[in-house]
Amino acid sequence: MNDVLLVAVVVIGLGFDFTNGFQDTANAIATSVSTRALSPRVAVIMAATLNLAGAFLTTAVAKTVGKGIIDTGLANEKTVLAALLGAVVWNLVVWRLGLPSSSTHALVGGLVGAALVQNGSRAVDWHGLAHKVILPAVASPAIGFVVSFAILIGIYRLFHNARPDVANRGFRSMQIVSGAFVAFVHGANDSQKTMGVLTLALVESGHLSAFVVPVWVKVAAGLAIGVGTYAGGWRVIRTVGQRLYKIEPPSGFAAQAAAGGVLYVATHFGFPVSTTHTVSGAVMGAGATRRLSAVRWGVAGNIVGAWLLTIPCAGLVAAAVYFPVSWIF
Repeated sequence: MNDVLLVAVVVIGLGFDFTNGFQDTANAIATSVSTRALSPRVAVIMAATLNLAGAFLTTAVAKTVGKGIIDTGLANEKTVLAALLGAVVWNLVVWRLGLPSSSTHALVGGLVGAALVQNGSRAVDWHGLAHKVILPAVASPAIGFVVSFAILIGIYRLFHNARPDVANRGFRSMQIVSGAFVAFVHGANDSQKTMGVLTLALVESGHLSAFVVPVWVKVAAGLAIGVGTYAGGWRVIRTVGQRLYKIEPPSGFAAQAAAGGVLYVATHFGFPVSTTHTVSGAVMGAGATRRLSAVRWGVAGNIVGAWLLTIPCAGLVAAAVYFPVSWIF
């Protein structure tokens, strides 16, 4: 039965990674598609390929997710399976609604909810949750907003004499590079979350003696998020790329460059931040350079609402499915 449970964890884990890919496709390509820097199909293929490549950058985030949020001494494969089910269900709900919610926080919420119902508050590493998840979650969109704002102000000052059509052509080309960068670091940060929980399950089941991410886990997680990205998240693309702010090539480049930089730094330090939050914050920062009213704050408010609900809602779903998982396995 333990092997059956482990297989279920791996399958659902890769399913979560797939939903992460199509939920977060918009993060890397929405601005490029909206400004016509890339066609939708080319943009999705590029993002899927670079998502896969990014999965091999580092394992710092995987270690945070696998060892820094819940007490691994109390957790087991059932905890992981319930957490993944909670995250997948929430991802599907917000995707259906077209909201760019966070797969990262869905997984974190699932882990916390399953651990709490299994062993109570002692099962959660509250210090790790606060310092490695909550604080970076608040900081990343704010930093993305400020950096994007600053980059776009600098662009306007440097190119204020340039002809608009010439500048737009140039920044469309630059968006290909900045979009590729976001796709790469998205794969580096987000695929590692699945790597972390799968490795945790392998340790708890006795298949690994230490928390070291196997190569096959890296390949499987990278492929799953890449295939999910190729499947596309067109509802979310419309929200980020069109409804938040009418993006032009310079603002699209600024938002992507800012978001990619923030995500790279977070990945380096092992923070499992939300690509969704970071990109959305950067897009709003670019929009605010014109005037605050240029950003559709009503849409932004809906996104923030989804952000706030993600951890508790995914946690509640994971808590609800923990006992059925325990009865089955």
